[in-house]
Amino acid sequence: MAIEQIKMPQLGESVTEGTISKWLVSVGDKVNKYDPLAEVMTDKVNAEVPSSFTGVIKELIAEEGETYEVGQVILTIETEGGGEAANDAQAETKAEDKTPAAPSASAPSAPAAPVKAADAPKGVRYSPAVLRLSQEHGIDLNQVTGTGGGGRITRKDLMKIIESGDIPTAAAAPEKTEAPAPSAAPSQPAASKQAAPAPNVPVMPGDVEIPVTGVRKAIAANMLRSKHEAPHAWTMMEVDVTNLVEYRNSIKGEFKQKEGFNITFFAFFVKAVAQALKEFPQINSMWAGDKIIQKKDINISIAVATDDALFVPVIKAADEKTIKGIGREINDLALKVRSGKLTSAEMQGGTFTVNNTGSFGSVQSMGIINYPQAAILQVESIVKRPVVMNNGMIAVRDMVNLCMSLDHRVLDGLVCGRFLQRVKEILENTSKENTSIY
Repeated sequence: MAIEQIKMPQLGESVTEGTISKWLVSVGDKVNKYDPLAEVMTDKVNAEVPSSFTGVIKELIAEEGETYEVGQVILTIETEGGGEAANDAQAETKAEDKTPAAPSASAPSAPAAPVKAADAPKGVRYSPAVLRLSQEHGIDLNQVTGTGGGGRITRKDLMKIIESGDIPTAAAAPEKTEAPAPSAAPSQPAASKQAAPAPNVPVMPGDVEIPVTGVRKAIAANMLRSKHEAPHAWTMMEVDVTNLVEYRNSIKGEFKQKEGFNITFFAFFVKAVAQALKEFPQINSMWAGDKIIQKKDINISIAVATDDALFVPVIKAADEKTIKGIGREINDLALKVRSGKLTSAEMQGGTFTVNNTGSFGSVQSMGIINYPQAAILQVESIVKRPVVMNNGMIAVRDMVNLCMSLDHRVLDGLVCGRFLQRVKEILENTSKENTSIY
């Protein structure tokens, strides 16, 4: 008999942590290799962690609702025949991500009673979520009692402290030194330690409390990170899509009958963006700290909303696809999102995001960049408006606003303006005479 460890796998590009949203097994359960063990939330999608071994569940180390870094042990399995089994299942989950995994950190067995972080062994590690919260709110982790396995401080522990408003800060230094003692996170700017705790919102009769879990928690974390780290700038351009509207409306009936799905305006917009990205590769970039990575592949992320969540599946190699091919992928990915069949692989690798905000009737909006991408484009509603033409006459035209948010560390207004001008040119020249959907 041997005890094997299952670690938090890397479930997405550049992902460094994941949240256990639900255990699918219990201690004592018999599992086979590749059987699902847990649902893990990361980068706005639920993915199942498969077993790498056949055996019996020995211990569930990770807790539901808690966030763990990649490589951290989440459970152990008792197997027969020693530890020769390959960790194939977990390797498969990382096959498409070339970002190195974080160092592994084994979690000790839980003691009879919680211990303080100060009593933990030297070199104790905290999860990225715990470190981030402690730094944002100036919490001295040496004064926090952990309730996790082995006395680990969990995100829930810190959230309770933040909600109470009683923040344990670093103790004052002896009187002979006038400077305060260093905090648990000395590299964090002092301003961040003044962050206000979560508001104490009174709950009145008839109010409904909705727990923030799963997809909504992941969305909140990614959006907050994007707004905090990326200096957002914004620009907008009007586009006359009268010819495009006439072309699409003239073919939509025949197309639906022939292909079995609707050809939407959005497919034309995504194709135009993909073509322009090929001509302006600077836009297809990502911030990487001491360098900017200009991506070779043009993979368009598209936002698909459900009643309570937002998913961002990816159209791979969009520049190599026809309008029909893009339209089919948009249709298929949307169906998978709404039926709960979207996979982690279909959420990975996006280099630029196009959001169809016009489907809700919006005419102008400022999107939050899908981190770590450098920009996001909002396609607004197509509306009929009176427009002054080049000959001075007024005509009713189909107009749309394209609103672009950009990471000013990566991109400047000049290149973004030229990129939008090129998208505008492609769309305004889309017609039955100039454009093929096949």
